[in-house]
Amino acid sequence: MARKTIDCRSIPSDTDCTVTISAEEDELLELAAAHAVATHGHTDGDELRRDLREAMRPDNALTVDDGAFLQFVEFHARDLGGFRNLVELWRERMGGETTARWGIVAADRDRPDTYVEVVAFPDHAAAMRNSEHPVTSDFAKQMQEVTEGETGFRNLDVAMVLTM
Repeated sequence: MARKTIDCRSIPSDTDCTVTISAEEDELLELAAAHAVATHGHTDGDELRRDLREAMRPDNALTVDDGAFLQFVEFHARDLGGFRNLVELWRERMGGETTARWGIVAADRDRPDTYVEVVAFPDHAAAMRNSEHPVTSDFAKQMQEVTEGETGFRNLDVAMVLTM
């Protein structure tokens, strides 16, 4: 059986919980139900377990839901390695405090040394918490040192997710 995951950041919550649990489906359901009861005060039962099953995603999938927030960051760099090193340092320093779910860096085929980074967040508020974090502020300053010219941003609310 394939591993699945549940990320608390993808489920509306008053606690801003950042727990992600990954296991085979039956184990995941038991662990997630126990976490929902112990941490979030839910009552275990059919409704909770149905909601948890709906929240399960393949362990290796890059997922985004309606209402999520995407940030597109366009930048120019002759050496993408410097940017990669900076991102790794940011990830290490942020640890579990990041609200970003995943990111992709793509090279523009038509414009050499031009890249677009797509970063997904559960929602706009989570993205703003991430942006306002001191580690992210340091990252933004250091990014100017490994890129050339102005960095462009597009802030997008996910209106619809299409499964192809």
